[in-house]
Amino acid sequence: MKHLKPSFSIKEWSENDRPREKLIAKGKNSLTDAELIAILIGSGNRNESAVDLSKRILASVEHKIDALGKMSLKQLMTFNGIGEAKAIAIIAGLELGRRRKNEDEEVISKITCSKDVFHLMQPIIGDLEHEEFWVLFLNNANRVIQKKQISIGGKTGTMVDARIVYRHALESGATSIILTHNHPSGIVIPSKADHHLTQKLKNAGLTLDIKLLDHIIVTEKSYFSFADESVL
Repeated sequence: MKHLKPSFSIKEWSENDRPREKLIAKGKNSLTDAELIAILIGSGNRNESAVDLSKRILASVEHKIDALGKMSLKQLMTFNGIGEAKAIAIIAGLELGRRRKNEDEEVISKITCSKDVFHLMQPIIGDLEHEEFWVLFLNNANRVIQKKQISIGGKTGTMVDARIVYRHALESGATSIILTHNHPSGIVIPSKADHHLTQKLKNAGLTLDIKLLDHIIVTEKSYFSFADESVL
């Protein structure tokens, strides 16, 4: 009777092929993306090592880590050898990486142009699959006092209450604000609702002497600035 091929475990590989040992001996930068994922999942299936399985998963998203980070638990579990626990490990590992990326972004203490806002907010909302509305609160030197999430919506929109926006502005002592939200569709062109909301918040700020400097629509790769396009 033919015996089934045992599942490949990292412990059973030769010393030179073990990602964990390679990390210890040569450092984390020496590992490929597939080897790092292999450490997360620990083992492969009956026909593939953890590294081979990880390579196949990466190939399914064209070796793009950002795309892998967007995969759901259910999508990951379609791969032979990836159960719920391993799928959770992958999702958790990539989420930690995303959060670290946010923290590692250079702190922009002073806003000088729309691109500064894009660089500040893209790591936070640029690749989300739902809309989020944030506001940057600035002092009279255009330095960011606070950035705050105001609302979370669906794929096509989010509700924003002007009273909440300006309450935070008054509490933080801001003299100006910049609105920003993402478009999960990747299309940066503002909708009629975006134009209406911008004008509404601009008018509300006039009575409080808090200036609306810009409204930036952010996508994964680009942005739209109401101020740059002279539609503010």
